Amino acid sequence: MKRGPGIGFERDIFGRVLDRAYRKTRRWNLRSVSRVWVARGKRKAGNYMIELQNSVAVVTGSSSGIGRATARLLARLGANVVVHGCSNLEGLKETFDGLEGSNRDHQSIVADLSKESGCNQFVDMVWKTFNRVDIWINFAGADVLTTAAKELSFDDKLNLLWQTDVQGTIRVCRLATSQMRKQPSGSSVPTILNMGWDQAEVGMGGEAGEMFGPIKSAVMAYTRSLARSVAPNIRVNAVAPGWIQTSWGDDAPDYWRERASRESLRGRWGSPEDVAAAAAYLVSPSADFVTGQIMPVNGGFRHEFDPAPQSDQNLSGTDNDSGP
Repeated sequence: MKRGPGIGFERDIFGRVLDRAYRKTRRWNLRSVSRVWVARGKRKAGNYMIELQNSVAVVTGSSSGIGRATARLLARLGANVVVHGCSNLEGLKETFDGLEGSNRDHQSIVADLSKESGCNQFVDMVWKTFNRVDIWINFAGADVLTTAAKELSFDDKLNLLWQTDVQGTIRVCRLATSQMRKQPSGSSVPTILNMGWDQAEVGMGGEAGEMFGPIKSAVMAYTRSLARSVAPNIRVNAVAPGWIQTSWGDDAPDYWRERASRESLRGRWGSPEDVAAAAAYLVSPSADFVTGQIMPVNGGFRHEFDPAPQSDQNLSGTDNDSGP
């Protein structure tokens, strides 16, 4: 690779590092080489920092939980953020008021995404406000755990989840990708991110697993199919959170608190901020080569915990209070 110290190096990357190290110190030693190599690495790494300056990001279901944490993180990273909610208007206002960047064009929109008309109106309103959307995140989901809906029958809960989590996500994705195909090109390809569940593909016993398993499996299957349909001009991925301590987790029985910690290799609950960090990466230009993927965010799932007692099986740790 070299003919002599400081001259005649082949002009590959490591050769340039060695050459610079020798010119700087006029002697060969590991410390001088490693110092230059590390400095180069830091500069290179800087190119891959998450940067969303001046992008437009839509986060559905951002009145609380994971959706709120994600909207606030994207705002901190420089995006103009559209937050969305349906019934939790007070929570939506809290999210909006907490967005950083008073000089940016943040927006707040109320819409019922369980209905076709609500999806149409919501997407139309977004594109009337902005002529381009770079990031679309579908985190809206029906809350059948902590609201009055928890008193519904199994069939009614399943119908509500289907209408909001599945049909709402599919309708909004089809409308948004149609607009994205027509909008002016930007510095990075537009991206869509959906909400899955880490146990959907392995199963969880009990009524909650029987509800959330098929619902989130449908969202994850659609995510993979949509990614193929819109490639290479739009990226589509999903996060699949595990035990995340949102409003349900705050008041969960001791059994579920212990289970949440023991089923994670990290030995703790996840937080909405943990999922928001993964979401920010997936929608950023740093993930340009990532599409059609489902990213578990669960601290490493441990598959050896005993199933819940039958009396407790009507509860779940999946996050659905981030929805409308």
